[in-house]
Amino acid sequence: MVGRLLGGVSTSLLFSVFEAWLIKAHSDADLPKQCLPKSFSWAAFGNSAVAIFAGLIAEKIASAGPLTQVTGNIYRGGYLNPFDLSILALVSCAVGAHFLWEENYGARSDDNENNGHSNEGPNRWYTSLQNAFTTTWRNKEILLCGIISSLFEGSMYIFVFMWTPLLKQLNKDAEDPPFGLIFATFMVCCMTGSSLFSIVVEKFPVEKLGIVIFGVGSVAFVIVALEINDTTAFLGMNLFEVCVGMYFPIMGTMKGGIVPEDKRAAIYNLYRIPLNLIVVISLLTHLEAQTASMLNATMLAIATVLQIILSNQRVGGIRSSPTNVRSSTSEQELSKMLGEEKELLAEPV
Repeated sequence: MVGRLLGGVSTSLLFSVFEAWLIKAHSDADLPKQCLPKSFSWAAFGNSAVAIFAGLIAEKIASAGPLTQVTGNIYRGGYLNPFDLSILALVSCAVGAHFLWEENYGARSDDNENNGHSNEGPNRWYTSLQNAFTTTWRNKEILLCGIISSLFEGSMYIFVFMWTPLLKQLNKDAEDPPFGLIFATFMVCCMTGSSLFSIVVEKFPVEKLGIVIFGVGSVAFVIVALEINDTTAFLGMNLFEVCVGMYFPIMGTMKGGIVPEDKRAAIYNLYRIPLNLIVVISLLTHLEAQTASMLNATMLAIATVLQIILSNQRVGGIRSSPTNVRSSTSEQELSKMLGEEKELLAEPV
């Protein structure tokens, strides 16, 4: 339970602070806009590559020896080995982050003063979350982006819980399938999706790609829910994993252009509240694998419709709030534009 508590905190950091840091670093470096989708694509590709090796290693060391009681409630070997090995991975990440990363403090106080925001007086612990909630509720694009991401990632987490019992159910007479190898196969599909994104993003906007991905993901879960046979269900799972590989760079790029920089981390954490509710409710209701697949297909179908609305609003040039201009254009670019206007006005006619 302590591990799950810490895992919840680290997961919130993983899907909020790290993304906010990456987007801010691109802005500070004055990189072209097309570099951000590429960075998210490489991040998803690298994540899948590491996960492939992790799945293969976990399968190997889990079957290296039986689960053995050491003393009392202390055991070693068997399926505990991957968890023990993950300690080394976590320690390595902590050391690397400490020595290789610079801190991202967000917007500077002088920037806030120039924008008319006063920093006098201490902020309460819930101030940033309250401001994030107000901004999300008033901005249609930010709200749609949060609902869509919660629906897709909710279906993804439900899939994580259901794919092992579903494969067991489809292979009742056979031995347990090689879960580590199957997981590695899923990660190969994720890698394929991230590589495919880096190709098609040159020709299509991410908003349009999101419509296709959510629609294909919904069809993939319909294939799984039909339970025609184990091969068909497995192919449907792989198709969804390709969508997962494309989803993260698509959503990362969209959020980078929609969510305002000064509230990015707080809004990203706010997005995880409905996501966690979806996962908890699905677990408490003890859904069957087929029912869970149909639920995922329904959520992705809703996400497709919402993405169409969001795409029409953004690609069509409609913006619901001035914050979108600030989030899609760096402060340096705005300052440069204002400076050029002043110079033109100062020139004699």
